[in-house]
Amino acid sequence: MTPAQLTGQVLAAYASPRDPRLRELLGTLISHLHAFVTETRLTPEEWLTAVRFLTATGQTCDDERQEFILLSDVLGVSSLVDLVNAAEGATESTVLGPFYVPGAPHRAMGEPIGRPQDGVPTLVRGRVTGRDGQPLEGATLDVWQCASNGLYDTQDPEQPRFNLRGVFTTGPDGSYKFRTARPVSYPIPVDGPVGDLLRAAGRSHWRAAHVHAIVSAPGHRSVTTHVFDAGNEYLSSDAVFGVKDSLVRTFRTPGEGDPEDVSYVVDMDFALAAS
Repeated sequence: MTPAQLTGQVLAAYASPRDPRLRELLGTLISHLHAFVTETRLTPEEWLTAVRFLTATGQTCDDERQEFILLSDVLGVSSLVDLVNAAEGATESTVLGPFYVPGAPHRAMGEPIGRPQDGVPTLVRGRVTGRDGQPLEGATLDVWQCASNGLYDTQDPEQPRFNLRGVFTTGPDGSYKFRTARPVSYPIPVDGPVGDLLRAAGRSHWRAAHVHAIVSAPGHRSVTTHVFDAGNEYLSSDAVFGVKDSLVRTFRTPGEGDPEDVSYVVDMDFALAAS
């Protein structure tokens, strides 16, 4: 039997799922996996190493850590999924990351999502609109970020639960605003299998400074995205390939008409595509 004959047998065995999309996905996956094994002449030892790596990745996951998402991120797969599903004219999406936690508290417009000790006071503001520029009332922004020590609340026992997280709802003009800390660069977790992979590949494990946001509105496609700090040193080497030029913003010092209780102001509008 040749490798091509074996691949043909496996494809034939999976050729009859009732769901045509499942048939397409399985067929393409099998074809590419078999081609990889054949092209690289994968050894039994390498195959077993891969099995052990994936097993360890699953064992590292828990209710607050998703090592498989982190693996997808550092391989660029998460960003690629975003790209092939992008809606033209809408805000670009980027990776969810492993630290999203649902259930963040709803907060009043302009309210802080963190504590004074979490970093340099910053106001984030803007509007949520459709692709036509019309404001979207009742849109929600689920936002989260790390503190100035580079840790999310799920990593840091000194932070209260849902620290630097919050959900905001826009008014009739589609505007939003909240107070937070200026984001900082932080290392992604390297104490698990993904860290072993990065070290073996000689890659950096630092993320460019950003604020996360999931923006949604009735009748529209939600977008998972970031607001990146234009002054950050890791924009060109982000560990998870998440940076897109359209999401980079300047964190400027307050000017006339800006609040006096913050050190930086950043403006970021979001545009959503209709469902």
